[in-house]
Amino acid sequence: MEQYEPDRPSPASPAAPRRGLRGGRASLSRRSLLRASTGGALALGGLGTLSACGIPAAKNTAGVSSEDHSADEKRVSFSNWTEYMDVDDSGKRRPTLDAFAGRTGIKVKYTEDINDNVEFFGKLKPQLAAGQDTGRDLICVTDWLAARLIRFGWVQKLDPSNLPHAYANLSQQFRTPDWDPGRAYSYPWTGIPTVIAYNKKALDGVEVKSLSDLLDNPKLKGRVAFLSEMRDSVGLTLLDLGKDPGKFTDDDFDAAIARMQKAVDRGQIRRFTGNDYTSDLAKGDLAACVAWAGDVVQLKADSPDIDFVIPDSGYMISSDNLLVPNKARHKTNAERLIDYYYEPGPAAQLAAYINYVCPVDGVKAELAKIDEGAASNPLIIPDAEMAAKSHAFRSLSAKEEAAYEEKFAKLTGA
Repeated sequence: MEQYEPDRPSPASPAAPRRGLRGGRASLSRRSLLRASTGGALALGGLGTLSACGIPAAKNTAGVSSEDHSADEKRVSFSNWTEYMDVDDSGKRRPTLDAFAGRTGIKVKYTEDINDNVEFFGKLKPQLAAGQDTGRDLICVTDWLAARLIRFGWVQKLDPSNLPHAYANLSQQFRTPDWDPGRAYSYPWTGIPTVIAYNKKALDGVEVKSLSDLLDNPKLKGRVAFLSEMRDSVGLTLLDLGKDPGKFTDDDFDAAIARMQKAVDRGQIRRFTGNDYTSDLAKGDLAACVAWAGDVVQLKADSPDIDFVIPDSGYMISSDNLLVPNKARHKTNAERLIDYYYEPGPAAQLAAYINYVCPVDGVKAELAKIDEGAASNPLIIPDAEMAAKSHAFRSLSAKEEAAYEEKFAKLTGA
């Protein structure tokens, strides 16, 4: 019996920019945020004011359940990003999903239908706003969208009795996001650090230790890139200015934008990028850039010239998160699947494949059995010192989000 039902979009889809993974796997990006042709501010602003799209904003009902059919229907429907699940060497089987199905008898319909947060939200919002079943029992979205779904009351509160491993093993680094304190509605699938990466050969002796080095050193003029994701680039700049991305004010945000604008005007920043910075950094066309850790892991594996630095001021961390939508038919089965991935064994297999920060404590020894290099890599298993340097971007109101994205779009030319 087939243990999972893959439903995969074409790898050639323009909605799925590429990123690297360990072992040289050809894979698709889950970090590049697609922006509307009129700019990301309008896309995200529309997200916050659903009535503008002809869909009234829902009242916060703290999650609406339906009758749970988990006991009678041994299945669960799970929507996730591309290349976000372990695959065997044949590329046809998903070992951890197979093991879950074999242990529990629960068949997983695993669908890689998330290419972009805004796009995916557009698929779900008519049904969620109408209080209808989306056909999905478990979804995985980035923290800012998870926060919005919780605020709208469109996802269900999780039952702690079905999540003993998740509750016990969740890393302290991810336990108390301001948008879901105590993780009542969500659990992280993976953490996504934003750091500074550089090409040692292209630096030619220039020292890079902080974001100020990227913004101010004239020897790097035109050979620096920042990310087109607002929270990552602005967040690192806030830290460099001595501000806390979890508590900043409008004036702090404007100061960070002004700091980057000066670098843009001088030609210091070459461009704002999605994952396409990877090829330029590997070739040495970029000397240094703001980068996502998963890309850095692959780049370092492929080239001895690539390395990274964690500034003394700290680094940004975001997360992709598992949630159960309202009206899901198989909530208990979804919770059992969440809990399964918080066991050290399955968590290690997943971390070995996707190479982002594992949110599961106690996984290092299991990961070392699979890949000693991954187990000792602080970009996958942060030590206490590195975890303490991580900062999350605070939740934004709909008004703040629209205003901030508009300012950032002007900066980047989006």
